[in-house]
Amino acid sequence: MRILVFAVAVWLSPVSAATIARGAPTSERHDLVVPLGLDLYIPAPISNPITGAKAELGRRLFFDRRLSGDGRTSCATCHQPERSFTDGRQVSRGVFGREGRRNVPSILNRAYGSTAFWDGRAASLEEQVRLAVAGAIDLGLPMDQAVERLALDMSYAEAFETAYGENRLTPERLVRAIATFVRTQLSGNSAYDRFINGERTAMSPEARRGMALFMGTARCARCHSGPLLSDEEFHNTGVSWGKDAGRYWVTASPADRGRFKTPSLRNVVATAPYMHDGSLADLDAVVRFYEGGGGANPNRDEDLRP
Repeated sequence: MRILVFAVAVWLSPVSAATIARGAPTSERHDLVVPLGLDLYIPAPISNPITGAKAELGRRLFFDRRLSGDGRTSCATCHQPERSFTDGRQVSRGVFGREGRRNVPSILNRAYGSTAFWDGRAASLEEQVRLAVAGAIDLGLPMDQAVERLALDMSYAEAFETAYGENRLTPERLVRAIATFVRTQLSGNSAYDRFINGERTAMSPEARRGMALFMGTARCARCHSGPLLSDEEFHNTGVSWGKDAGRYWVTASPADRGRFKTPSLRNVVATAPYMHDGSLADLDAVVRFYEGGGGANPNRDEDLRP
């Protein structure tokens, strides 16, 4: 048990990011350096290609508290760079101090994600941004009001002109800029990445034993797989069963009741507490939870067992 917990912590310890927070590129072209371990192709909609100017505008908007109903909250209030873009709380606390019911997920490497939010209700980062800005527990500000506020700051006209070729501020351009910033937040080049790419001394013997368990007997990799250490699918592990229906709220399918998206394990030691409800304080508790086969319920994932 101790070996596995220690190994997971070492294997997925915080690693260098190609761009993080204020490190976004500022040139017009997409010149991101993708760190080891991630796909070199960064997905982006044809309607919203990645450019340095747009990412820089998005970075500024990400930290701007004027994009909230109370003028005191920003995207970075919950997604703090120093915590790998989480907030350290059990559940989120957004505009006017309103408390959500779910733990804040990291935005790192979300460019590669297939859906956003724990229940996957957003099919793109652009949709996620729209829902977050206007969300009553997130930033709580209608998009048209957000644009009106920004228009009072003449420096934004210049920033939008640099990013889009004209200084017209629109809700869609605001959304696209923030989504682009999120796409540039990449994290890789961990000890694990270096190890599987041939640096045999990158991982300690304890970490290698933990990896063998993770991939084998412990079956963690059944869900935590691929470059993101997530299959991007939805699973019922029995966490807070009966309190939050999860994916069911999106699909209305009884089979989805209690299912939540598999979180990435990148930078996992910096994103405690864990699970969609933040109910497990540390990695030791997470491993013990799964060692017991998760939480029993009629919809529990078939892959879970003691």
